[in-house]
Amino acid sequence: MKTRDILTPIGITIGFFMIALAILSNGGREGFVNFVDIASFFIVIGGLVGSLLINFKKEQIRLFWSVFREAFRKNDHKMPELIRLFVRLSEQARKDGLLALENEMDDIEDPFIRKGILLAIDGIEAEVINDIMNAEITAMEEKHDRGRMLIEKAGEYAPAWGMIGTLIGLVLMLSNLSDPASLGPNMAVALLTTLYGSVLANLVFLPMSSKLAIKTEEEVFLKQIIIEGIIGVQSGQNPRILEEKLSAFLIGDELRTYEEMETAQVVGEKVHEA
Repeated sequence: MKTRDILTPIGITIGFFMIALAILSNGGREGFVNFVDIASFFIVIGGLVGSLLINFKKEQIRLFWSVFREAFRKNDHKMPELIRLFVRLSEQARKDGLLALENEMDDIEDPFIRKGILLAIDGIEAEVINDIMNAEITAMEEKHDRGRMLIEKAGEYAPAWGMIGTLIGLVLMLSNLSDPASLGPNMAVALLTTLYGSVLANLVFLPMSSKLAIKTEEEVFLKQIIIEGIIGVQSGQNPRILEEKLSAFLIGDELRTYEEMETAQVVGEKVHEA
């Protein structure tokens, strides 16, 4: 399950707000108008779109907006709950056998976990399950990398097109030195294209690309933990040993949350016994 990642829009908003605030604090509203130039915008955006169309296939271009949206979403997996799930599945498998886990499938939403548990129920060996699940992780990484490359290349091309716009503005300015009235607008094109390209690259595209790379690493790490849990359930590992193995991956707030959940469970069991 994925939820909205508010840090991305907050970061972009803060960046643009600070830039706008710096402009307004020195030139007021009139100064802000000086930083708006349609020609510069067309050069950067048009050149950027053209470069991406040349660089990538049609199928990859179609992924741009879906990949772009991924920077505004995050996986809602909670490690403590994930560990408790595998401990519960392990207890049930040891008590009633792997086939009894079929009754739990309706409560498992994650398709990766469902696939692993179904493989275990079908009697597939642990080594084969590990190979199948890791092959899916590799395919996921390649898919994510191809999508992220779109955003990364946009971050590389934007400043370049800003410089191209600067050269265009300088040529226009130098070719009309006899006309003082044209110097200002042409200089605006020269400077603003570089500004637009740099802002898009360093405030939008490159940070998003880095964030997507981090999210991929986190997802791979999570799926590796899931594989450990599935193998533990399939092999009939002692639930307490499996719990200790998986809880070793917890750090910080997740570890504290898990300890609180364990404490609450123990207290609840004592109350129930009493």
